[in-house]
Amino acid sequence: MTNKRASFEIAGERIEAGTRKTVNIPVSTLSDHTPVTLSAHIIHGRRDGPTMFVSAGIHGDEVIGVEIVRRLLRTKNLKSLQGTLIVVPIVNTFGFLNHSRYLPDRRDLNRCFPGSPNGSLASRLAHIFMEEIVSRCSLGIDLHSAAINRMNLPQMRVSASNAKTLKLAQVFGAPVILTSALRDGSLRQEAKKIGVDVLLYEAGEGMRFDEMSVRAGVAGILRVLKDIEMLRVAGIAKPKANSILCSNSNWLRAPVGGLLRMFKSEGDLVEDGEIVAAISDPFGDDETEVATRYSGIIVGRAVMPIVHEGDALFHIAAVKSADIAEAAVDDLATQLEEAPLFDEDEII
Repeated sequence: MTNKRASFEIAGERIEAGTRKTVNIPVSTLSDHTPVTLSAHIIHGRRDGPTMFVSAGIHGDEVIGVEIVRRLLRTKNLKSLQGTLIVVPIVNTFGFLNHSRYLPDRRDLNRCFPGSPNGSLASRLAHIFMEEIVSRCSLGIDLHSAAINRMNLPQMRVSASNAKTLKLAQVFGAPVILTSALRDGSLRQEAKKIGVDVLLYEAGEGMRFDEMSVRAGVAGILRVLKDIEMLRVAGIAKPKANSILCSNSNWLRAPVGGLLRMFKSEGDLVEDGEIVAAISDPFGDDETEVATRYSGIIVGRAVMPIVHEGDALFHIAAVKSADIAEAAVDDLATQLEEAPLFDEDEII
């Protein structure tokens, strides 16, 4: 008879092998003495395996990750999990409650890692997250969306020099992989310093749910869990097309202010010099056409029809093959509509 796997301990709580539990890690108190916690759901498998975290809500207005986590936690696949999965649906509770990207001290949490136990509120929260969650893991997936009034095509952000995360990003199966440098104070950078790789998923719009982005997120996480052998179940399909690797991108900005009409959307391919939008004054007397200055795939766009001069309109990533890029986006939509990787009746 084999020995039972050891329990998992976090914040003074113990999770036995083959069980799951939500643990509330103390963070701070509001000005009216209401306690604020970092709530983590731990699934501790019966068998040994990697320890991985999935986090959302580092920016309080990026709520789509919370819905991805909700659906993930209700999938039947997790009943056979090997290793340990730590899921944090809302890292920045302060921002989430106030519909704000930032914390009450106006700091961006994703520029405050690794944090300090004696620093600002943002620094203290970053420290707790690093110590209690990240340091226990070998891999993480951090879920984000575009900011308020912007929309992102489902995409992965990874470092160009990290072969492991690049491979896992392909496994995840989002239509686009955009290589981006590690930023000072970011979770990705500080986690890497302690040997923890982090995949960053960007999709959808701030303060909104987008069904395709949610489904792509859940499906991608399940694929990664299977690839690292935390899940050994049938029915988790590979993506129909390879993700498009993009090494650079640029924002196309408004040449004038006014009322914006867009002719293209996220996932569309554009050519250098193509007219993608028009900006008019409220009377319709003056209209300025907006043309691209480079070819590529639209991975993000503004959604507000009112713009000022210099506002970001389209985020365009360069691609090597337009045909392959178009196929990847089409295949993602088809796969998520026709063959979801989870029981819809169970989780929606």
